[in-house]
Amino acid sequence: MVLSSANLPSRRAFAPTAIALAALLLAGCAVGPDYVRPQMDVPTAYKETGGPWKTATPQVIDADHPWWEAYGDSTLSALIVQANAANQNIRQAEAQYRQAQAIAAAARANFFPTVGLNAGATRGQSNSTGTVKLGTTDTLGLSASWEPDLWGAVRRSVEAGTASAQASADDLAGARLSIQTTLAQDYLQVRVIDLQRDLYASTTAAYAKALELTQHQYAAGTVLRSDVALAESQLKTAQAQAVDLEAQRSQLEHAIAVLTGQAPASFSLPPLDSASAAPPPTAESLSSAAALHVQLPVTPTGLPSELLERRPDIAGAERRVQAANANIGVAKAAYFPQIVLSATGGFSAGNLASLFNTPSRVWSLGAALAQTVFDGGLRKEHSDQAVAAYDVSVAQYKQTVLAGFQQVEDNLATLRVLDGESGLQADAVRAAQLAERLALSQYRAGTATYLSVVTAQQLSLTNQRTAAQVLGRQLAASVALIAATGGGWTAAQTNSGN
Repeated sequence: MVLSSANLPSRRAFAPTAIALAALLLAGCAVGPDYVRPQMDVPTAYKETGGPWKTATPQVIDADHPWWEAYGDSTLSALIVQANAANQNIRQAEAQYRQAQAIAAAARANFFPTVGLNAGATRGQSNSTGTVKLGTTDTLGLSASWEPDLWGAVRRSVEAGTASAQASADDLAGARLSIQTTLAQDYLQVRVIDLQRDLYASTTAAYAKALELTQHQYAAGTVLRSDVALAESQLKTAQAQAVDLEAQRSQLEHAIAVLTGQAPASFSLPPLDSASAAPPPTAESLSSAAALHVQLPVTPTGLPSELLERRPDIAGAERRVQAANANIGVAKAAYFPQIVLSATGGFSAGNLASLFNTPSRVWSLGAALAQTVFDGGLRKEHSDQAVAAYDVSVAQYKQTVLAGFQQVEDNLATLRVLDGESGLQADAVRAAQLAERLALSQYRAGTATYLSVVTAQQLSLTNQRTAAQVLGRQLAASVALIAATGGGWTAAQTNSGN
């Protein structure tokens, strides 16, 4: 229906119509199901309770402080701050978040009418009753159209866009947490390698003295040449293993450089202490995080249900469920008729001089109603597709939740087991170091062969290196537990701008 200036009723006649239309708009409802969080069978407590913590007064991971500060390492803190600002994966996630925000804002634009301005000039010839006329028509007009959101399609689209934008914000938080925890694990492993380098520095120094001892005894004719060969082999083997540590450290250093947005060639991480000045390692120094100038923090796991709000990947998965739920309403709204209201107004005249005169004014109001009668089942398939997509997102959400519970349990168990293993390994180091000292003393006294010395030295070195590796595994599991529990992040941070 189109109303023009020739048949348009008075303004008063339109008042009831406008009121009725407003009432219809207000009564419009959004089709499709309202969102309800998918139900999960959440346990009341974790199976693993964690293990005893070695640090007497550790910091606690919470949402009020950056989690990495709990390790008490200023170098680590500086590296993570740099990664937050320069890491390319974080920048990519941030750009994707801005893209999702723009998509959500574009959906909101459908609430408002579309207004256009047009101007033109046409010149043409007409033939009426044998009279040929040649003339110019100038036009200037304003047009507007609006589709009322009677069935809630726009509202559901906005709901889906907002949920998707929040999910993208959660993805950004997850990307930050992933980069931060990966960097922390790489950094702490570098420090464990530095500890092992100190171990090999003191070990090779001791082996060099043992080789010198056997060489003197061989020159004096008190030992066989095979003793010298054993001592030399022992020294060279330890030196080769120390060189292998350098390769591992270099790779970790390169990884840290990339995580902080730098080329590996422009980045280096100095060791904590000079290997030549490091004191001989002890069972305590090889088993304690204090030897690396860090502390093992407490990571409160809370209740399992809290994990749903404390992990950005779980929060993002749930918001994707919400978006998929809203898309069902968008699909179902296609079953209902569309109403488009339009209005135009402007001027049209044969010359510019009379364009703005009163007789040149033109305007019209219109309303159009459209309903698809037959589409070969297209709307039904779109609706079924939206429902299936919702079911997919629900399954993904539940799987993400279960994976989160598993990661927490895994790392709690790892920390508990490693705590006990660390104590036993420290005892093994003490016993092996004592056996090494006794074997060397017996060899000097001539009551033992050098083979017994070599065996004791190998056992001691193996146990010391294992102790350092257990410490590294403890630190890695500690960071992994922080990641598994969200690193102090909460879902409320997304709503406040992440």
